[in-house]
Amino acid sequence: MHIVVVNRWPRFPDGQRWDFSLGRFEELIDHERHRVSYVVDPTGATGVLADPARIAALVEIDDVNDFEALCSAVRKVTDQVGPVDRLIAVSEFTLGIAAEVREALGIPGPRTEDVAVYRNKLRMKELVAEAGIRVPRFASCDTAESAVTFARTTGFPLILKPVSGAASMGVHRVDDEETLITLLDQIDTGDYELEEFIDGTIHHVDGFAGEDAQIPFMAVSRYINDCLAFEAGGQPLGSVVVQASPLRSRIEEFARRCIAGLGMTSMPFHLELFVTPDEDLVFLEIAGRIGGAEVPYLTEKLFGVNLFQVWLDALCEEKVALPPMSGDPSGGWLIIPKPDGLPARVVTSTPMREEFATIWRELVPSPGEVLQPGGSYDAVHSGRFILTGDEATVEEDIRKIIAGFHIEVVPVSE
Repeated sequence: MHIVVVNRWPRFPDGQRWDFSLGRFEELIDHERHRVSYVVDPTGATGVLADPARIAALVEIDDVNDFEALCSAVRKVTDQVGPVDRLIAVSEFTLGIAAEVREALGIPGPRTEDVAVYRNKLRMKELVAEAGIRVPRFASCDTAESAVTFARTTGFPLILKPVSGAASMGVHRVDDEETLITLLDQIDTGDYELEEFIDGTIHHVDGFAGEDAQIPFMAVSRYINDCLAFEAGGQPLGSVVVQASPLRSRIEEFARRCIAGLGMTSMPFHLELFVTPDEDLVFLEIAGRIGGAEVPYLTEKLFGVNLFQVWLDALCEEKVALPPMSGDPSGGWLIIPKPDGLPARVVTSTPMREEFATIWRELVPSPGEVLQPGGSYDAVHSGRFILTGDEATVEEDIRKIIAGFHIEVVPVSE
């Protein structure tokens, strides 16, 4: 096959940062059996580490989310190498554009309507609700008037979010009508939706949906704080893998029903749901890709499953092999976000690894290092930690790290 990989991810050879280390295209795709080409942006070019002699073609463009530029690049690769059998995109931010390019150029693979199942938050909730699963009340913000009408009917607080957003970017908790009207004036309402606010603990399920929409592997985790508090409120974000319990069994069955209702096959998924104070389960959203933050690294550590390999095997080899499951391991992760007032130079920070035996990996900026604004969960934050151990101990240690961690910075003139 001729496989074209669209890549926007870097790789970090310093040995300290583990980000994107599991998505090793040069190892996970057989470059001898297949002709493998790449379309990259400048950052993604640093993540292509295959021997140049084994790369069929490589085209660099400024922005892999520019439809015309990406189409042009894929056409150029086709002219050089031949028709494309697989156009692979594994980043949340390239799933949609890759589907558009497949449609435009007649390349096999998921189309826009397929991707909408796990990219469009309105469509996914419609399908999940049709499957008889509880979802928050929701409505499109087609117009400001319709949004206000929905808000008055549903009541506050509400959640305002982009229909195709990711990582809680652009998400707002709205507590009153005045705030809603102000926000609606600042956005393209056609790209947003409103959701009923659900009181509960947010859990996530990370796994792989097989050819028949069954789930041969999944892991259930519970957030400590939540993604919105991290993105909008600068609060630490953590997660703990849930060990065997009646609640976990119910969440696993909930995930199976969601995947079947959405018809998701041969892909990883990151499902988020609420567990209410009465332990009702309510769908939040789902993504047809590997979970972000430290999820894939902890998954491989605990279960021996590299979800990138599983996904690429499904796409390129049309077969998936998962290791046998044994035991009931747990672990967790924690990200303490950057301080305000960036860029800033680190004066002191508090590595925690020597204090907590549960810490497997730690990334804490050193004194003198300059923290830059921007970036998502994979940025250099005030502190990032991956832990292993039993569920209760890991959660306790995460909370102790949050309480005991300290970083001091001074502003740096740009």
